[in-house]
Amino acid sequence: MNKVLVITYYWPPSGGAGVQRWLKFVKYLREFNWEPVLYIPDNPEYPELDNSLQKDIPDQVTILRHPIWEPYNSYKKVIGRKKEEKINAAFLSEKRQNRLLENISVWIRGNFFIPDARKFWIKPSVRVLRKYLATNQVDAIASTGPPHSMHLIAWKLAKQLNLPWLADFRDPWTNIDFYKDLKLTASADREHQRLEKTVLKDATAVSVISNTMATDFNRIVLRNYDVITNGYDADDILTAPAPEMDKKFSIAHIGTLVSTRNPASLWAALQNLLSTQKDLAKDLEIKLIGKIDHTVTESLEVYGLTQYVKRIPYLPHNQVVIAQRQSQVLLLIINNTPNAKMILTGKFFEYLAARRPILCLGPLNGDAAAILHDTKSGLISDHGDIKTVEKHILDYYNRYQNGDLHSESINIEAYSRKKLTEQLANVLDRIISQ
Repeated sequence: MNKVLVITYYWPPSGGAGVQRWLKFVKYLREFNWEPVLYIPDNPEYPELDNSLQKDIPDQVTILRHPIWEPYNSYKKVIGRKKEEKINAAFLSEKRQNRLLENISVWIRGNFFIPDARKFWIKPSVRVLRKYLATNQVDAIASTGPPHSMHLIAWKLAKQLNLPWLADFRDPWTNIDFYKDLKLTASADREHQRLEKTVLKDATAVSVISNTMATDFNRIVLRNYDVITNGYDADDILTAPAPEMDKKFSIAHIGTLVSTRNPASLWAALQNLLSTQKDLAKDLEIKLIGKIDHTVTESLEVYGLTQYVKRIPYLPHNQVVIAQRQSQVLLLIINNTPNAKMILTGKFFEYLAARRPILCLGPLNGDAAAILHDTKSGLISDHGDIKTVEKHILDYYNRYQNGDLHSESINIEAYSRKKLTEQLANVLDRIISQ
């Protein structure tokens, strides 16, 4: 088999969305004549832990580990957090924080830790991997970000050892939704832009998760980008017990709800419908599974919906699969940010596989909207379009009352993790033959 060195920060027991894309690639790569060799941090700072994902790690796969130093203990001291508290991704804050201390720490993060807080792992990783590769040959390198420090490790190795390199972007770099919140100086912004352009230019191939992300990257470096979306793993569904459907009219959001996903138009629509639909008050359940920003909690109180909310803490992935399939409606919220068109979360594709109706808030001309339409998996409205949201909820509620609430979810097989891994293997085959 060909061998690929995979450089990733997220790996089991990490939970959350960041780990699953490459965990699933690694799970299936051997079926397409590629043997993965993993390089991961020995002592990382993960926001969530999920031991249920361990089952997807292939038997006898080589995993190289090296310690990483991250500045999070110092960061926690600055903002008054306890050492054992986890740092949430994407600026999610479950409680109101001291704004001055938060602003200072964000400014330090954005301007001193470029491209991210894992920058101190780059030099030692290059040294360790050069030593390993001197006696252990691989045919290609693959890096996945964020964190984008992984790409800089791969860039240095590929350059020094003349190895083909695939840079995989699960999220944008300078066009990520919270980039403007980093409070960057002009020089820090230029450095981020320079590093991003270097990676996009020098990688043998670059893979992205959506067509719009490919178009956006073409602003920076004009080249061919390989679009390999996120997906779902059929094994997860086959191995999970068949769940009993929720008795209530449950609208479930599964995953983190950051402030940019706070669906104010949904809350307003539900408030309006509760005043006109006499049965809805006894049937409605808003299931929020995972961490929730304090702005979402406050909005629910403002719209008088707190009594309908069922809060469930972070669930391991094997339980998430069950929760998705037992919910009446699955809520998909695309971040209300300028880059919204390109956002295609891994959760979206698992929603498709759950075959429950999706209620989506996001741009009507975005990548998620196109897939929703093609697969006939749900209904979408723009953020702020309260009337359309009301119409969609009422449609679903009437079907729920008639016992006819289901999703067609046609032609979703193209998004299976195994099929997507075949696409990845084809890219790797191409770059080693160039």
